Amino acid sequence: MNSLSNPESALGEIIRRERAARSMSQEQLAFESDLHRTYIGSVERGERNISLRNIVAIAKALHVSASYLLAEAKL
Repeated sequence: MNSLSNPESALGEIIRRERAARSMSQEQLAFESDLHRTYIGSVERGERNISLRNIVAIAKALHVSASYLLAEAKL
């Protein structure tokens, strides 16, 4: 996948990978990031144009930096 042509999907895949690596459910990630579970699911599927504020919240919940998530997604 070309991350520049579909950045939402690229970032969503990285978030899903990092969540799964920590054996976290979408519900757990949602709780830790103070976001709704359905929002997390739509982000992971690349259906949302996620805000910087929410990228930071998800990164904190995953114990990584926002820049790490963006770099891994090659954005």
